[in-house]
Amino acid sequence: MKPMYISVIGAGRCGAAETALAEEVGRLTALRGAILVCGGLAGVMEAAARGAKEAGGTTIGILPGHDRELANPHIDHVITTGIGHARNLAVVSTGDAVIAVGGGYGTLSEIGLAAKIGRPVVVVAGWRLQSDAGVEGVYYAASAAEAMQLVDRALALETGSVDTRRVSDL
Repeated sequence: MKPMYISVIGAGRCGAAETALAEEVGRLTALRGAILVCGGLAGVMEAAARGAKEAGGTTIGILPGHDRELANPHIDHVITTGIGHARNLAVVSTGDAVIAVGGGYGTLSEIGLAAKIGRPVVVVAGWRLQSDAGVEGVYYAASAAEAMQLVDRALALETGSVDTRRVSDL
């Protein structure tokens, strides 16, 4: 089976709680054999990539500019785009699912883009989207482990062919 790709999104600057949460998301991504995709810079992106690398995982950073040297040191494969914030679409469309950790308006745009193209999104400690009908494909988790379980459920519902092992089974 081909590996799953999980895009982790969040702010370029974050506090200690979001850093720890992003590191745990990255670690759990790697432990399940998934490839972590992110924006490749600092903050949540760096923390998630660090967590993935410490657990032996593979990371991809999709940068907004042309300079590979700006990628954080935990990125294995750097993709430069030169398209600024438009790279947010590349980040979320590369993942089979998206996990948002905190974040600002850039993260909100990524959540919207991911939902628009049909990628399941799990938000941990971040934006809460509301509508009378609910927001299809957007889920909310209280922890990194719960986020992974929601990713599994969302992808199993979508395709029926994804590895549905739970984090506790790894």
